[in-house]
Amino acid sequence: MKHSDNIFVAGHRGMVGSAIVRQLQNQGYKNIITRTRQELDLLDQKEVEKFFKNHQIDYLFIASAKVGGIEANRSKPAEFIYENLQIQNNLIHQAYLNKVKRLLFLGSSCIYPKFSPQPIKEEYLLTGELEPTNYAYAIAKIAGLKMCQAYREQYGCDFVAVMPTNLYGINDNFDLTTSHVLPALMRKFHEAKINNAQSVEVWGSGKPRREFLYVDDLANACLFVMNNHNIKELVNIGSGVDIAIFDLAHLLKKIIGFNGEIKFNQSMPDGTMQKLLDVSKLRNFGWKAETDLETGISRVYEWYVKNKINN
Repeated sequence: MKHSDNIFVAGHRGMVGSAIVRQLQNQGYKNIITRTRQELDLLDQKEVEKFFKNHQIDYLFIASAKVGGIEANRSKPAEFIYENLQIQNNLIHQAYLNKVKRLLFLGSSCIYPKFSPQPIKEEYLLTGELEPTNYAYAIAKIAGLKMCQAYREQYGCDFVAVMPTNLYGINDNFDLTTSHVLPALMRKFHEAKINNAQSVEVWGSGKPRREFLYVDDLANACLFVMNNHNIKELVNIGSGVDIAIFDLAHLLKKIIGFNGEIKFNQSMPDGTMQKLLDVSKLRNFGWKAETDLETGISRVYEWYVKNKINN
């Protein structure tokens, strides 16, 4: 990417999109194009078509998606599959029609089979059944990356897909119903601390292991991939290190300064027992995550308290 190129970040208000915008700004890119949902409804095919015709887009980051935790995915699968398919179909097809130089599609590590060998290599995709608690979201994301592959094969489009691991960071979703495990627990521990609660409930047994990546590291990786034309296929992005939910809860307790008890509610689902990405492909291209988990969580908690996030 040249610093004068027009770069459209779809989903710039979300955690991932806002981090990509910060990274672009930090690296000196001048022509960053963003639109709110009120300005451009990515679910509307005609609106997206009009937008691309009226703007010369050179590079496109697709960070817009309907996302949520276990309960949100489990209770609203139709919304998750419809909205995500609609957004990515509109953007990818218009990128092809309007000759976008390069497109980066952000998927999710939940695309991989529930019982994948660990760590998960890119080639394990479609080798087994999906985790049932978020199958609709996963199928939509699989369709998106396969769409990028198909457009590359048929039309020669320079479209690439990346699969991030579990993310956390500034501008995360802290809603207790729709958020992922780390921001949900951060809010729980913070509110328990403020309210002098005796305990905090954590869903599941605490045994599942999860990998977490600081979102600014992800944004840095996305720009690295976008500028590396040798990367043409699906590539994982992660830290390469995982942690048990039990240990994550205790780490959050320490950072936040909660003095009560942690109670694990084993009547609630655990989800996949381990999900660790094999990140050797991206490391071989020359990129590696820089932020360790304790440092990243401390930064996010400082931001959370400062901004008094209660959404």
